[in-house]
Amino acid sequence: MKKKNKLNGNIGENQAYDFLIKNHFKIAETNYKTKFGEIDIIAEKGERVYFVEVKKRTSKEFGYPCEAVDKWKIQKIKKVTQVYILKNHITGKDFQFSVIEILGDKINFIENIF
Repeated sequence: MKKKNKLNGNIGENQAYDFLIKNHFKIAETNYKTKFGEIDIIAEKGERVYFVEVKKRTSKEFGYPCEAVDKWKIQKIKKVTQVYILKNHITGKDFQFSVIEILGDKINFIENIF
């Protein structure tokens, strides 16, 4: 079951990547990892940096994909974001936390989710 979930997650990240490129985002990083966790995609558009979590499900049996981004996951993303900003000396830009949820083949880009 874990392999199936990982494969589904990889497919979702590829779909999200393609979605962002088609919508004129510049991809800065994918699967950015630190000791605190991982951010699926870091993208830029204009003067804004987007920290994007990707969630994909094949059905609503266990709820919408974005519902899997809980308080614990949000805390991890925020810590990883701080590391990324400090390590890359980013100043003068706005930051936004977003989720791309994919249900089947439908993509929903949820901006400023937290």
